[in-house]
Amino acid sequence: MIRLLASLLLLLLLPLLAVAVLLVATLQPVPLVSRGATIAPASVAEARSLLASNDPRRLRRGDERTAQIPVALLDEALNHLASRSLGARGAFALVGETAEIRFSVAAPGVPGPRYLNLRVSIKTVDGQPRIASASLGSLPIPPLLADWLVTSAIDHANLGADWLLARQTFRRLSFAPASGTVAVSYVWQPGLLDRARSMAFTPSEVSQIEAAQRALASLLERYPARARVPLGEVLSPLLAAAGTAQQGRAALLVLAIYLSEKSLSTLLPAAQNWPRARRVDLTLLGRYDSAQHFTISAALAAWAGEPAANAIGVYKELDDSRGGSGFSFADLAADRAGTRFGELIAANSQRLRQALRSPLADVDLAPSLAGLPEHLSEAEFRRRYGSSDSAAYQQVNNEVERRVAALPLYR
Repeated sequence: MIRLLASLLLLLLLPLLAVAVLLVATLQPVPLVSRGATIAPASVAEARSLLASNDPRRLRRGDERTAQIPVALLDEALNHLASRSLGARGAFALVGETAEIRFSVAAPGVPGPRYLNLRVSIKTVDGQPRIASASLGSLPIPPLLADWLVTSAIDHANLGADWLLARQTFRRLSFAPASGTVAVSYVWQPGLLDRARSMAFTPSEVSQIEAAQRALASLLERYPARARVPLGEVLSPLLAAAGTAQQGRAALLVLAIYLSEKSLSTLLPAAQNWPRARRVDLTLLGRYDSAQHFTISAALAAWAGEPAANAIGVYKELDDSRGGSGFSFADLAADRAGTRFGELIAANSQRLRQALRSPLADVDLAPSLAGLPEHLSEAEFRRRYGSSDSAAYQQVNNEVERRVAALPLYR
C-alpha cells in the first residue's frame, strides 16, 4: 500500500519536476536585456504630449482616433513596469516589420549569474497583432502555445472583461520603423476611463486614501484659512497615524493632490463626498513651491518609484525654463529630497518611524537651498549648462545630491 501511494505521489510530482527542470535548462548566463531603471525626461515630455492629444475629457463615445506612440516611450514604459512589478528589465523595439518584446530577470536561488530571458516577436495581420515567434532562453515556444499562455494569464488575473472592452475599443495596429512609432487606432469608449480608475486603486487602497483625506481635513481645521503652515506640522501627525507603508503612501497621495490644488475626485469620483480640507499655505524652508515639489515628488516615488519621480522633476524644470518660472536647482533639490522621503515611506523605514516620534522640522526634510541657481530662462540655461547631460550641469546636480544625502534622515 505504501509503495502504491509513493508511486501515485511520484506521478503527481513528475509534471512539476519536469517544469522545474525545463525552467532551469532555459536559464542563461547573460541577460537578454541589460539596462538601468532610469527614465529620461524626454520620455515624460512625450507621454505628456501623447496624453494631451488623446485627452479623454475631450472625447465622446464613438470618436475615432489614431495615437502615434514613440517606440522610445514604449521601450522605457515597458522597462519601468518590468522593474517595478517583477524586479526585471524589459525592452521594446521594432525589428523590420515586427515588434519585439524582451524581458530578463535574474533567477533567485541559483548558483552563479543565471537569467530567465523571454523574447516575443509580434506581427500585424490585417491590422491585428499576432505572435509571430516566442522563446524562453534557447527554447522556442510555438505561437499557438504562446497565445494560450497569454489568454490563460488574462483569465487568471480576472481581466477578461477589461480585455474584452479593450478589444472592442481597439481597431488597428501598425508599425512604422522609419518614423520610430507605433500607430494605434481606436474608437473611444467611456467605460475605459472608468475601468482604468477602478484598476488604479484596490478597494483597500481607496479606504486608506479616504482615511487619509479625513485625517488631513481634521488636521487643517485648527488653522485659519490661508495661514502659512510649515509642512512638517501637518506631515508628521498625518504619517505618524499611518501604521503601514500602504497607509503612508495614501497620506502622501492625498497631501500631494492637496498641494497641487487639484481635486481628488478626478482620480476617485467617490471623493466628491469626502470632507474637503481647508485651504492653507503649506511651506517648506519658508517656500510654498518647495513644499509642492517635495510632496509631489515624494508621492510619485512612493507610488511609481524613484526613476519616474526624478525624470518628472527634471522635465518640469526644463519645461519651466521655456516660459514658466525658469529652471531651478532649488526646486530640483526639493524634488530629490521628496523622492528620498517617498522611498522611505514605500519601504516602511524604521528610521523614518523613529523620526516621526517628534515633529519633523524643515531642516529634517530638505537641505539648504542657498546658492543654488534659480529662475534660469531656456537661453540662460543653455548658455551656462548646455544640457542636462553636460559636465557643468552634473557638477551642480552632484552638489544637490550631496546636500540631500547629508541629511540624517536620508543617510
